[in-house]
Amino acid sequence: MTLKAVENDTYVELKNVNKRFGSYEASKNISFAVKKGSLAALLGPSGSGKTTILKMLAGLENADSGDIIIDGRRVNDIKPSEIGIGLVFQNYALFRYKTVFENIAFGLRIEKWSKADIKNRVDELIELVGLKGLEKRYPRQLSGGQRQRVAFARAIAAQPQLLLLDEPFAAIDAKVRKELRSWLRELINEVGITSIFVTHDQEEAIELSDQIILTNAGRVEQTGTPIDIYNNPQTPFAAGFIGENVKVENYREFKGFEDIKEGDGAFIRPEAVNVTRADKRLQYQATAETAVVTDVTFKGNIIELKLWLHGNTITAYRQTNQTLVAPGDKVKVFIDRMFVKEGDRTYTQVNGIYRNVESVVI
Repeated sequence: MTLKAVENDTYVELKNVNKRFGSYEASKNISFAVKKGSLAALLGPSGSGKTTILKMLAGLENADSGDIIIDGRRVNDIKPSEIGIGLVFQNYALFRYKTVFENIAFGLRIEKWSKADIKNRVDELIELVGLKGLEKRYPRQLSGGQRQRVAFARAIAAQPQLLLLDEPFAAIDAKVRKELRSWLRELINEVGITSIFVTHDQEEAIELSDQIILTNAGRVEQTGTPIDIYNNPQTPFAAGFIGENVKVENYREFKGFEDIKEGDGAFIRPEAVNVTRADKRLQYQATAETAVVTDVTFKGNIIELKLWLHGNTITAYRQTNQTLVAPGDKVKVFIDRMFVKEGDRTYTQVNGIYRNVESVVI
């Protein structure tokens, strides 16, 4: 059965997909589309349903209802081996007693490639993933990052059209994880495979993906580019989950936000909080107010401040080369924007002083 895609360049599409395990609804009316050749992140907290979505795409779980469409074809009832999907798991899933070469070649032997073609393809992949010279090593002789590179090479060996990755960097230490992120982005750009990866790490999703599919309690909360999701969260969950946020109930007490008519709470991010020492002058002096520093934490590239203002502890950042402040100091604070919660939606509210400015970038 062939179905028309939402757009000509759509490669993966889910339409109203549902999945239940007993009384537990793991997926509730899931719908989204992923463009051909792009890298999409299924992002959300534990238990949000992202891994269930990936398993249904991989054919490891069957949807109870709805359509799963890959390359214009409904694949709900098609064997995974007939779809052309590569899988990468967080625990590598390598064969312990096979060498790097044999691990990568395994799927090609199953598909009965000729010996010459297998050697050429595996040699090409070993070069591509940066493991030249390690062909005869066993997984126990490799680092975590090297084992994951073998897993990537094995997943794309048979040239799948869709690559699915389940928390691929979760078992790797932080420094190597950052290196592998950049490497994976370059690899996917080079081979051009449509890819979807599961992660609970928003930094990872923002840095790597072309599109974020934000999940919560079995539903898709919001989809969009990383910039769209970060700058324009559309639901209270999105506003609270993405970025570092402090929720305040009495936001109308903050200068510049007194006349907001609707809303039942707001989220403030550190980058929206401008801090100046009490003896200095702020650009928007009229809406500056005094806060007390309660904590100062050095984080290498930034200094994190905790500020007491209107009965709330809010967070702000300062550059390491700025004049130091200490707990107990009074500082001037200007908040340029908030995400206001109104029922089940959120919207961006800029400080009222901007209404008298014809053009402003915030």
